Amino acid sequence: MTTARGYHDPCGIARALDVIGDRWALLIVRELVFGPKRFRQLRGGLRTVSPNVLSQRLRELERAGVVRREVLDPPASVAVYELTDRGRALEPVLIELGRWGSQEPVTGSGELSVNALLLALKTVFDPAAAATGSRPGAPADATFALCVDGAWFRLTVADRVLTISRTRTEHPDVILQADAATLRSVAFGRDRIAHAERDGRLTISGDRRLAERFTRMFPVPAAGHAAGRAPA
Repeated sequence: MTTARGYHDPCGIARALDVIGDRWALLIVRELVFGPKRFRQLRGGLRTVSPNVLSQRLRELERAGVVRREVLDPPASVAVYELTDRGRALEPVLIELGRWGSQEPVTGSGELSVNALLLALKTVFDPAAAATGSRPGAPADATFALCVDGAWFRLTVADRVLTISRTRTEHPDVILQADAATLRSVAFGRDRIAHAERDGRLTISGDRRLAERFTRMFPVPAAGHAAGRAPA
């Protein structure tokens, strides 16, 4: 997507910014990293973007081979946007950028989008903490089903790696259902599971020991915590 606004610099960083450096471009990638979405769903995650700007960025990302547009089969027959292989390759870039940015002061008062929250979980995931507290002789690996603001996600911890996908999963070890604000508060240790359950903001079914372990898997970095900062 090299345009007149490009850097015209042969450096790989400059060439990458020619493609994804415009405002909203990387946030669109963030909103698609766990699976395809309709235009309306993208706007739900990017609450302050105008429809015209979002349409323009999607077209640019399509031309650059980062995003593709597909029309679902009948009876839906609606357009969805999804990342290409090239677009999916940006996930580790987003995670590292989120890790770097989490050390900056929080300037907005709005809540994280669901995708932003889940990427924040990947940013601070601690494999050692994920293994702590498992039953003696039981594997540390686990599958969590999350229903966040009505959207279902599968979180799998296997071989000290956290994988997230936007899908329902059969026979998870534990199911947690909450809104994004509650899940953020519980996952990052600002709210206790018992309090959220008592208030009706969180529902848990399955292995409660794993549910408790979930709250220890995402420790907030000490430096950011001391400065009154929070993950992405």
